[in-house]
Amino acid sequence: MSDVRKQIGEALSEILEAAAHGTPRRKIGLQSVGSEHGPDELVSAALLAQKQDPLVQVVMIGPRYVNNNADLEWIETGDSDIEIEKAMDEALRDGMISGAVAMHHPFPMGVTTIGRVLTPALGKEMIIASTTGTSAVNRVEAMIRNAVYGISVAKALGNKAPTVGILNVEGAQIVYKALCRLRDNGYAITFGESHRADGGAVLRGNDILQGVVDVCVCDTLTGNILMKMFSSYSTGGSYESLGWGYGPSVGENWKEVVNIISRASGAPVIANAISYCAAAARGDLTDVAECELVAARTCGLEDIIAETCNSSVSVNKEVKAPPAEPTDCEIHGIDVLEIENAVQTLWQNGIYAESSMGCTGPVVKLNSAKETAAEKILKEAHYL
Repeated sequence: MSDVRKQIGEALSEILEAAAHGTPRRKIGLQSVGSEHGPDELVSAALLAQKQDPLVQVVMIGPRYVNNNADLEWIETGDSDIEIEKAMDEALRDGMISGAVAMHHPFPMGVTTIGRVLTPALGKEMIIASTTGTSAVNRVEAMIRNAVYGISVAKALGNKAPTVGILNVEGAQIVYKALCRLRDNGYAITFGESHRADGGAVLRGNDILQGVVDVCVCDTLTGNILMKMFSSYSTGGSYESLGWGYGPSVGENWKEVVNIISRASGAPVIANAISYCAAAARGDLTDVAECELVAARTCGLEDIIAETCNSSVSVNKEVKAPPAEPTDCEIHGIDVLEIENAVQTLWQNGIYAESSMGCTGPVVKLNSAKETAAEKILKEAHYL
């Protein structure tokens, strides 16, 4: 009978909340210990999140070290990480909470988190895909998948056609070509444009400071560094004061929304992370991500990844260069992992070329009289 009464009480509570706010409040779990700034910082963040977003109810998970928080619900545990994680997982599994914010969570391989920052130049929001965990061991594969997951999060937040750019790290041009193939096969992806003179969807540091795209694709380790820089550049690094944290978890067959914060995150970031988690849950992120994966796979995602990641990047030492000639022309847009093979492909076709590194990345240097022929060869060989 007590269980029935409890269910009736919860149902009535949801009805009253819906009447008051237009929709039931989302319950979001927050670990109560682990912050480098102490447990009071976490409680302050929880209360701030509820003040900023009336549709959020924070449920603290862990030992209760403070008593002046009547507005917070609490799942009390011991102070060990294992106990807290177990309680959080059970609350997610049982539907007691819609999502959780944690300073640590052991995600399985293939699950990653999608961060969100406030870019300093123009004060724009930008999604960083990804920031913790990993969607794949291979960097190029991970970045291709991160693009799909970043789009998924943007759509769950209400942006139905987010612009996408790829950070100019190792593998960026390969990722761009793979995503272009995916787009040409019918997957809906809208590339943004660099504000630098050479344009394109491959972004440089200036671009991410300005937030020229909605979703910035990168590998997890680079994304993690970006999150720390964007969140604490004004505090010297000890206190993360800006942004929304390292974001919600996304992955194949992954059904939980777990947002990650740092142990250095301050109350403003933690409060934003709680709201971010609630918004992702409210937008049915796990369902959106599954739909995006299905759409991408229908357009050849897995085949594109297999062909891209299995392509050889080894250099054939037996290929000899044609006689040297003046190199007064540059061809851009080839990834650093493929630059030597691209040069040797031109050698094989009788065109003298050299590899070089410019300020925007690797370039192929050659005689301007051979530029048109060289570009045709490189396009046919899928380097451009």
